[in-house]
Amino acid sequence: MSTYNYLSNDEVRNQVAQSYYTATGDISDSDLGNDHNVAVDALTIGLPLINSGNLGSTVFFRNTGADAAVKLVISPKNTNKIVGSMTQAAAVFSASGVLDKDLENTKATALKGDWVALRAVSLTEWYIIGGQGIWVSES
Repeated sequence: MSTYNYLSNDEVRNQVAQSYYTATGDISDSDLGNDHNVAVDALTIGLPLINSGNLGSTVFFRNTGADAAVKLVISPKNTNKIVGSMTQAAAVFSASGVLDKDLENTKATALKGDWVALRAVSLTEWYIIGGQGIWVSES
């Protein structure tokens, strides 16, 4: 099980590995512990299928594009779903909890630095464990 991928074993200089996306694609199991940065509009990043080997893994996504310029879509496999909630702009957002529905950082309200962290807590569920920005569930 991976939690975070670090670039160094030095406790003082421990840095989480970074992944950068310029095209739509899927996260591999070996990249689960990385921070995933997206600065290109309209990309869909696919989550890996949850299995016993990656259960408990954390995935961190960050919108690194200009304000109101990048829509980021996080897509679970068709037998997985994203559940949980986060507070956004004094309101609470709750993920749909429906199989195969994407989580989206909306383009019009996106700010550079918006983020969400997900954790595989069961063989079918990615839970939101934190986030910032305006996110919506695919309808």
